Amino acid sequence: MSAKSFELFVASRYLRAKRKQAVISIITVISIIGVAAGVMALVIGIAINNGFRTTLQQSLLGATAHVMLLEKEPGQGITNWLDLDPKLRMIPHVVSASPGLYGKVLLTGPLGGGQSEGAELKGIPVDTPPDILRRLKQGSFEELKNTSGLPGIVLGSRLAQNTGMMLHSVVNVISPQGELTPFGPRLTKYQFRVVGIFESGFYDIDAFWAFTGLKSAQQVFDVGNVVNTIELRLDDIYQAPQVAQAAEKIAGPKLAANTWMEQYRQILSALNMEKIVTAVTIGLIQLVAALNILITLIMMVMEKNRDIAVLMSMGAKRQQIRKIFVMQGVLIGMVGTVIGLALGYSLSFLADHYHWLSLNQEVYSLSYVPFSPRWQDGIWIAAAAIFVSFIATLYPAKSATSVAPVEALRYE
Repeated sequence: MSAKSFELFVASRYLRAKRKQAVISIITVISIIGVAAGVMALVIGIAINNGFRTTLQQSLLGATAHVMLLEKEPGQGITNWLDLDPKLRMIPHVVSASPGLYGKVLLTGPLGGGQSEGAELKGIPVDTPPDILRRLKQGSFEELKNTSGLPGIVLGSRLAQNTGMMLHSVVNVISPQGELTPFGPRLTKYQFRVVGIFESGFYDIDAFWAFTGLKSAQQVFDVGNVVNTIELRLDDIYQAPQVAQAAEKIAGPKLAANTWMEQYRQILSALNMEKIVTAVTIGLIQLVAALNILITLIMMVMEKNRDIAVLMSMGAKRQQIRKIFVMQGVLIGMVGTVIGLALGYSLSFLADHYHWLSLNQEVYSLSYVPFSPRWQDGIWIAAAAIFVSFIATLYPAKSATSVAPVEALRYE
């Protein structure tokens, strides 16, 4: 038997306590449960944080762009967008460049009936739908291309529900900017037909956003062939800062590039802080588990005083004795970590798949708590749990090597 297998054999043998060592056995089980609980809680907590981040990011970036070119000072809009479009598409990592025109409007039913709601109307090119409109809940995006009859409009599911404007119904769109007359601005009313209803899962988008063709939006806001944003979509969203710098050089001094990171900085910062707080708070469970391991090994050293003396008198080195108790603590940590990872990932998957935890969508913008466990998190969580378990073994292992064989065996 090699030295390493000898130490592992003795360590695992000590963990299988006899009846007279039932207290040590119970504490060992509690230590394993403590490590497992800490790992499981940390996996679930980080999965919730990742779930919120991923869901919000997908919903928000589905309606907006990764990089947006905007006017530094509100004016007549971006008039040279047709010239900028091909130049912006040449920037590395840019997949598409899409002009947009958006503004506040009021939606009402036909003849002023039905419920009225404020909305953000966004005019987009009808040949390249944004991600959020690629899969509609009802209707078809292709209907926006229909030039015969009333122009089409696509509403968020909550907006359609709140106003009672279902698929194929006629909607009045009123722009607060109005039409200039000799007597001042006059509110103008345009009729649209609902050709689609989308659902992103993000309440603020589903309850307030509406999409139509770019030309129709230009007519509603009474502007010429201008836009107020050029939106760039990238193949790698984390290249947004570099792309924004290149876009500003092309666009000129009157336009500024805004990235999705800057636009949603407050939300992302809050999620990052929440992730740190979650890790620190739940990490305290690991400290409690480490304390249990420390107590278990100290009691084990006291109980195995005679065994340690016999091993040392038979030629076992102090380094081997130290390794025996270090391996005990690490084994406890490894078993608890494996159990915790299995439970954490299993519960996270089931909770996300079956939507176990529901939310008030009007308050939290999401209808349920999303879980998004990542294998990368499992690696550092497992490493941290085993490392804490290892640290807890150092003092008991050192105490074991201080046993004097002659003193321990004198009265045996």
